[in-house]
Amino acid sequence: GSLVAAVLANSGRLDKEDLGTRIGKLSRRGEVCTMINKKYNEFLPSMQSAEELVSQVEGLSSNIALLRAGIEHEVQRDLNVAVAEFTELKQQLERDTLVLSVLKKLQEFDTAIKEYNTALLEKKYVVAAQQLEKARSNLRTLESRRGFELKILKALGTELTVQTQNMLYQLGEEWQKLAVWKLPPSKESSSLESVMHLELHLHTVPQKEEEIAGPSVASVLQAFAVLGELHSKLKSFGQLLLKYILKPLICYPALEPATEEQPEVFILCFKSQEPHLEHSSPVEVFDKLKLVFEVLHKYLLNVPLEQPAEEESRVTVAQLLGAMIWEELSDCLIQNCLVNSIPTNSSKLEQYTEVIQSTEEFERALKAMQFLKGDSTELLQYARNVNAHFANKKCQEVIVAARNLMTSEIHNTVKITPDSSVALPSLPDPGPGDASKMKRTRGLVPKELVAVEGESRLGQHSFSLPACRISSAVEKLMELAYHTLLEATASTDQCCIQLFYSVRNIFQLFYDVVPMYHKENLQKLPQLAALHHNNCMYIAHHLLTLGHQFQFHLTSILSDGAATFVDLVPAFRRLGMECFLAQMRVQKGEILERLASARNFSNMDDEENYCAANKAIRQVLHQLKRLGKVWQDVLPVNVYCKAMGTLLNTALAEMVTRIAALEDISAEDADRLHSLCRTMLEEAPQVFTPLPEEESNKKYQQEVPVYVHKWMTFRQLMSILQANLQQIVDQWADGKGPLAAEFSAAEVKSLIRALFQNTDRRAAALARIK
Repeated sequence: GSLVAAVLANSGRLDKEDLGTRIGKLSRRGEVCTMINKKYNEFLPSMQSAEELVSQVEGLSSNIALLRAGIEHEVQRDLNVAVAEFTELKQQLERDTLVLSVLKKLQEFDTAIKEYNTALLEKKYVVAAQQLEKARSNLRTLESRRGFELKILKALGTELTVQTQNMLYQLGEEWQKLAVWKLPPSKESSSLESVMHLELHLHTVPQKEEEIAGPSVASVLQAFAVLGELHSKLKSFGQLLLKYILKPLICYPALEPATEEQPEVFILCFKSQEPHLEHSSPVEVFDKLKLVFEVLHKYLLNVPLEQPAEEESRVTVAQLLGAMIWEELSDCLIQNCLVNSIPTNSSKLEQYTEVIQSTEEFERALKAMQFLKGDSTELLQYARNVNAHFANKKCQEVIVAARNLMTSEIHNTVKITPDSSVALPSLPDPGPGDASKMKRTRGLVPKELVAVEGESRLGQHSFSLPACRISSAVEKLMELAYHTLLEATASTDQCCIQLFYSVRNIFQLFYDVVPMYHKENLQKLPQLAALHHNNCMYIAHHLLTLGHQFQFHLTSILSDGAATFVDLVPAFRRLGMECFLAQMRVQKGEILERLASARNFSNMDDEENYCAANKAIRQVLHQLKRLGKVWQDVLPVNVYCKAMGTLLNTALAEMVTRIAALEDISAEDADRLHSLCRTMLEEAPQVFTPLPEEESNKKYQQEVPVYVHKWMTFRQLMSILQANLQQIVDQWADGKGPLAAEFSAAEVKSLIRALFQNTDRRAAALARIK
């Protein structure tokens, strides 16, 4: 009933129609409730046991809370006190440990200093140096402790410095006893005389008496090494060794090392002998140096810096000294010995094998004495590369010799004739390969040319340089070029190429240097300008065939077409012509300047005007004669005649132009002008004297019209000045006579108007000139 009431309460409203249905459902639910009750009865004991556990947990919780309160109020306070006490004890322990270590280091420092003093008194320098370094190490350790600075450390440092300097002083005294330098009194230590006074005394002690006689070399040097001062001592010793012993032996062939052994001392000094060569031979120099190094190795420097476990890996003082001086010594040997031993002739290259072997033995000996590292081969590499050095040296000598010739005086001359040739030894016969090249070259000549050769031949001197004078320096320069190329034919391929291009460089150098170096003289002195012209033409003449003469005797790279100088020919011809033409322009200017003082050849009836004109003509003739003397026998005949003809033509053309431009010429003026022209006509041919022999110059004086284009014009002008109107008309011959060949109709009319008064005859004559 309660269940039904509850259902009704939950539903809120019950319809009459559903009541039966609902009652049925409730009956089924009753069965469910019975099952729930059964389960509830089974669950109830479990719930009761859980509640008991909850009560137990609550009791434990209260106990824990009580314990926590006890820990927080009592135990934590005691724990903080314990931690503070532990920290304090720990810091105290650290302070005590630090103090103990400092005291220990101070004790070690003191012990090291005491042992150092004991060893120093006994002259056990290595032990003393080691103890000193031990004391220094302890002091560094003490100084490195931050926050624990002691005033005593400064005093200890001062004491250590004093003891170190004291020991270095004693070691220095011992070192000076072991190696005593007796230097030359003169400050100029580079001279042979001053070096002769040098002596090096090396202290020697028998092995059995070392302890009695004093410290050994090893003890002193090893002590220096321990103290870190060995490098500076050896550097100073090495510089003295280089300056007073090694370099003089290299540079002075007369110097010989001499040795003298006395009780407890070995003396190294010098003796002099008469040198048989200008430069020292490498073989002799190596023997001298080897003796010096052997002495040093035996008595001074065969000392290990330390005593390692393995004997083979020890580093000796000799090795340290060698590393310091070898670079400078090897440079000196190369520059002052090996360079001078390089042959200047390829035929002597085979003899250089002795130098290579000697260099190899010298390096091997130094390596055995540990003065030289095993991988150091600078000298041997240089000696073995003799072919390249020979080529470089030869090329340098060639260029230097060429430049000296180019900067020498030009006016020292030599006569060149068509039969002249460069003094050159005969070239060797070409080999089989070269012969085949020559045959192929000949095969390229057309058959027509071969046939013509048999029919007519040119003269012997058709392609020869005409007789003239050139500078003797240029002749020597060409000989130098020929001999250098000859040297190239007997050299290796690389050397051959270098020498060939050195010859080309000679001519390039001439082209650039000579015009600038002699510029002022070439401009001022006509003779030097003519010589420079001849020099350039002489060089160009030889350059045409220079390459072909050596083509088949040079290396294949050059013989295939590169061995030529023909490309330089136009430049040299242009160089010579430009210089001479510049001088010609200067001479033309002077001629025109002198004729400008002739007052235009007008009013010759005035004595002053006539004297001025006569003086101008005399000056021109004097100038031409002076040029003739300085150019005579210098220029080739044809060049001389063309040059003098051009200058004379300038003078005549100027006179013709000025006289033809006159508007009024009186009879007296005409007579005086004719007289002046006759002076030129009679004396001008005398300047054509290209040869010293007077008789030989007559034919050139007769050929003046060939070289002076205005010569006939000048003669026609003279005839006009003395002719009457009829003669002038006859000479004109209706434009077909000799007068018409030299003057135009307008010029002839102008002269007629200037010479003759205005009459019917003059008018008739003018009418005929057309």
